[in-house]
Amino acid sequence: MDPVIVAGAGPVGLALSLALAAQGVPSVVLDEGPGKEEPRPARTAVLRPDMAAFVERLGCTTVRDEGTRWRGWRSMRRKQETRHVLFAGPAADAAAEVPADEDGDVASPLHIPQHALAHGLREAIALLPRRSPVQVVTHSRLDAIEQDGDGITVHTRGPGSTWWRGSYLVGCDGARSTVRKLLGVRFPGRTAVERHAVATLHAELPWDGEGLLHRQPPWRGVGEEVTARPLPDDGWRLDWLLPPRGDLVTPDALVARIRETLVGWCGEAPAYDLIDTGVYTLHHRLAKRWRVERAFLAGDAAHLLGALGTQGLDEGLRDADNLAWKLALAWHHGASDALLDSYEAERRTAVAARLRAADQSLPVLRGTGGLRTYLRGGGHDALLTDGHVGRGPLGAPPAYPHSPLAPPYSEAHASVGTLPGAPVADVPVTAPEDGTTGPLRDRLGRGRLLVVLVAPGTGVWDRRHWMTAGVMPRLAAAVEALPVPGELLVTEAYPGAAAHTVLLVRPDGHLVAAFGGVQPEELHAAADAVRGGAPESGHRDRTADAACTRG
Repeated sequence: MDPVIVAGAGPVGLALSLALAAQGVPSVVLDEGPGKEEPRPARTAVLRPDMAAFVERLGCTTVRDEGTRWRGWRSMRRKQETRHVLFAGPAADAAAEVPADEDGDVASPLHIPQHALAHGLREAIALLPRRSPVQVVTHSRLDAIEQDGDGITVHTRGPGSTWWRGSYLVGCDGARSTVRKLLGVRFPGRTAVERHAVATLHAELPWDGEGLLHRQPPWRGVGEEVTARPLPDDGWRLDWLLPPRGDLVTPDALVARIRETLVGWCGEAPAYDLIDTGVYTLHHRLAKRWRVERAFLAGDAAHLLGALGTQGLDEGLRDADNLAWKLALAWHHGASDALLDSYEAERRTAVAARLRAADQSLPVLRGTGGLRTYLRGGGHDALLTDGHVGRGPLGAPPAYPHSPLAPPYSEAHASVGTLPGAPVADVPVTAPEDGTTGPLRDRLGRGRLLVVLVAPGTGVWDRRHWMTAGVMPRLAAAVEALPVPGELLVTEAYPGAAAHTVLLVRPDGHLVAAFGGVQPEELHAAADAVRGGAPESGHRDRTADAACTRG
């Protein structure tokens, strides 16, 4: 079986290749560049907690070692004549508190330089076994695509101009995607939705590791909105919202903005070292199709977003997480069109909903009258805060309640604290076979469905007797009989679940269904729905390693 070809070696393409490798699927990453990233501190990435965990699970130590897990955006209303709003850390009268996890830590997004993230992903690839399932080919720009019933062939130009044969192709090659253009896929949307000036600097600001959003600051020449996000090593990224169309921001004008802002926040300008600056324009676009036979689009090649706290790279990593297990299932066991089509159905629908929410909110949040006059108080500002902290329609992790892979409702289904199609809670679990324990999230991304039994009191049992006690023998046999590989896990408790509830979880952490007790036939039917039904006839399992062939 030929490898998956990944066009583009940005964070999304690199993450996809690592996610495929974790599930035993080889890939070839076509990198237009020299194989390393140019440091641009002003170009940063915001990752929600689920995607930060996804990247770390792939072996990217950058998230743990270099990322600053900033403690979130808490809101405080300052009583000023012009009704300014400051979102900061210590909240005297917090109007939008960030939810805390079980340890009391704020469940906040992670903010790190994008080049550091890409570097960490490349290091993770370099640490793979010598016979690596990921082959990165530098100075290789794709310029032709040919598809047939058995695979896909692409041509690259560069020093090693050649043809590559693959099982599937994923275009992760950015907003100007060559893959998208060669496939003839339209990319409609809005241009210049927002403009921002950016500066990264070293400085001591009053908010230790906390993100700040200042709405309508009173200082002259700063603009209507300023944000500050902490970076590693006492670094900060400052963003100023600019008019959609206006004069160029000169270096002198940007330095004036920095000084005016720091004086407004600190009373006087603290000493700072300016690291990098830039001006970027946000566009909202959505590709009409995300799958054309054996070719797929992901990341900026499929969508552009970023206004009001929505995060394009975060969504691109969700594309990779969603697509990887489906391609792995297809590569090893064959796949129906329903499984492969579900990638577009789920991810395009989720991103489209995010774009709609942003487009509908923009007139309210950016306007000075009209609808805004009917939203006195913190409603509009809370919506904006939600986008930044990862809540609500602008920021919450997506759910796929209407997925084509969802099983039909059955009387055997049970209600738990997670709706079908939503991400599962990250509860502690134990694998009965070997006794290993850890967060449920750590068991994701291995190409297996997870079958989780809720069994209160298991902590006091002797594990040697687990597999022969109670409902375990029957459940273990049901998991063994699933039409796709599954893993049996046990947890003491799950939110909203009664004892002996059985949860079926997808490899990307979304709940398929919950059952009241052991229901082998229902469990089998749900697993069959998740794979989109039986694969095409004539396919045999292919689990051997495959090397890329050149034509």
